[in-house]
Amino acid sequence: MNKWIPPFFRRKSLVKRRLAFPYISERFLPYILKLRKWLRRSAIALAAVAVLMAGLYLYLRSQALPVSKISQTSQMLDIQGHTIDTFHAGENRRSVSLTDINHYVVDATLAIEDRRFYDHAGFDLKGMARAVVVNVQSMSTKQGASTLTQQLARNLYLSHERTWQRKLKEAMYTAQLEMNYSKDDILGMYLNQIYYGHGSYGIEAAAMMYFDKHASELSLAESAMLAGIPKGPKYYSPYLNMKNAKDRQYIILEAMKEGGSITEDQAQAAYAEILKFQPLGAMQQEGFAPYFRDYIRYLAVEQIGIDSSLLNEGGITIYTTLDQEAQAAAEESIKQIMPSGSEQQAALIAIDPRTGYIKAMVGGRDYAKNQYNRVFASTRQPGSAFKPFLYLSALQSGFMSPVTRFKSEPTVFSYDEGRKTYEPHNYGDKYAEDYIDMRTAISGSDNIYAVNTIMTVGADKVIETARKLGVRSRMQTVPSLALGTFPVSPFEMASAYGVFANAGLRVDPVAILRIVDRKGNVLYEAKPKEEQVITAAEAYVMTSLLESVFDDGGTAHRVAATIKRPIAGKTGTTATDAWLVGYTPELAAAVWVGYDKDRKLTVAEAHRAAPIFARFIEGTLSAVPPKYFRVPEGVVNVLIDPASGKLAAATCPNRRLESFLAGTEPTEVCGSPVDAGNGGEHGEGQGGTRNGKMQKPRSWWNDLKRWWTD
Repeated sequence: MNKWIPPFFRRKSLVKRRLAFPYISERFLPYILKLRKWLRRSAIALAAVAVLMAGLYLYLRSQALPVSKISQTSQMLDIQGHTIDTFHAGENRRSVSLTDINHYVVDATLAIEDRRFYDHAGFDLKGMARAVVVNVQSMSTKQGASTLTQQLARNLYLSHERTWQRKLKEAMYTAQLEMNYSKDDILGMYLNQIYYGHGSYGIEAAAMMYFDKHASELSLAESAMLAGIPKGPKYYSPYLNMKNAKDRQYIILEAMKEGGSITEDQAQAAYAEILKFQPLGAMQQEGFAPYFRDYIRYLAVEQIGIDSSLLNEGGITIYTTLDQEAQAAAEESIKQIMPSGSEQQAALIAIDPRTGYIKAMVGGRDYAKNQYNRVFASTRQPGSAFKPFLYLSALQSGFMSPVTRFKSEPTVFSYDEGRKTYEPHNYGDKYAEDYIDMRTAISGSDNIYAVNTIMTVGADKVIETARKLGVRSRMQTVPSLALGTFPVSPFEMASAYGVFANAGLRVDPVAILRIVDRKGNVLYEAKPKEEQVITAAEAYVMTSLLESVFDDGGTAHRVAATIKRPIAGKTGTTATDAWLVGYTPELAAAVWVGYDKDRKLTVAEAHRAAPIFARFIEGTLSAVPPKYFRVPEGVVNVLIDPASGKLAAATCPNRRLESFLAGTEPTEVCGSPVDAGNGGEHGEGQGGTRNGKMQKPRSWWNDLKRWWTD
């Protein structure tokens, strides 16, 4: 083509080339020119690649990583921080920080999975080259080249299909992970995400499942064993093939030795160590306190508003009020008293009256067979266990005091302006056939006295009092209300009795203290309402009266010897239900026994509530020193004559220490035979008799204790 160029221009071009390369032979000049042209094009290409890479970097940097759908196991803790139960949607996973993972786990994982993890930027080129050589030599895919970051990207955001599209996305996500997170962050995410077999995801869940340890507590041998499982969770599981698991452990220990993280002696000792594995499935049981667990789930989702998916997959922690020792005592008490093979059911609820904390809950005898929680059953009549609300109303009315008397005899009561009648009966149709006071009526559970009381006070006042104490069940203003004919749940009963134990201060029952997300942010914190619903003096006088139930002649005297501390409470018995609701200064509890289908109770079946209560109280409080109920201001303790209800003079043959609201104590003194023999109501006449016999004097020791604490 040069021949078509005019000679002048041809000579000019040659001159330029010669001037540019004065020392190059004419023969090599064309090659040099071609090389310069290639270098120029290469530089342009490299610049274009650099611009492209910079643009790609800026693009990846600006793009957010996909939302990971990795679930976290949520857990429920008791008052001491022990795990009650866990919640997860098929993937048992509990994330922990890298600092809470033993360094042996980290060393073992890096030694076998990614030795150059801290040296590469997500892609290990040397590792890839080495894998290619090994695989070509062995004519297989014996060695992989994926880094921990690549594995994490694949497990977090992608499926495991083998397509170029998936590989391209994996590379992109790997680069983004390296851009957005530090190496420690990536390693921590990897160890919390990787699958260790048998439903356990992450090192914490694996450590708990295999060894019942936290990840921070793992030994070298245990760490090397676990580090080998993700390669093939079924093939290297010690539960399924111990030989494969030990072979893999040996390889990892050798890799750690070669990397310098352990010595030869450490490797040999770890390999020789006999590991103690948890029985497979030990962490998959129903969970402790299953009825309480269900109640917590209900509160969290239905009352507090925690999304159910967050509960199952969000890794939240629910701190509860349950005391495992109290719960164990409750379950054991029911198991010991209720005969095996019987269909009779039982329920128990215990609350700390000072804080409202629910300490124990048993909703039935066998959760696996029946998940119905009878603690909240609002279909069971409390019977005489309802009477403390009645007598509290009487004390508050000013019309009655502990020595107010009514005659215990068959009586027909008229109400609704005489249009209706009501004829109650005592248990077994046994009556004193004489005048009795409030303490005697409570200890002997006299129904005639109770109906006389509600007719005096008014049923509407009794309902008002019960509402103040926390009873929310439906009630009607009829005389039978005095005998507990309207159903109330054990939960309501225990909470209401707790007001007596807590000097009249009602604290709303609490089961969940707080809920925290996986990052430690508080999602919910309990702030129980406190309200002084009755005076401390009223609470104490009622407590004093209810202590009589456990004295000689009281309805719960059979179990009094079992309880080694001051106790107050009330039994309740209907044809189909038996109760004992009681309290100490530290604990209020309600026990119910009966049948789900309203089958009538035998005498023996009805007597099972009291021993369950007694065993539970003593079992739970065995390490707590006995404490007296504190006598508050507004209470007057005086010696009275049980026969007349008057102040007892030195000449009175029987004297009893009685507690009164200040201003309601008797002012007349009993001292003459005439006073002791007169009959009449409301403080007059022969009182203190039961079944036609003179009442035995109450224990002088109990009287002395009450006198001393005044």
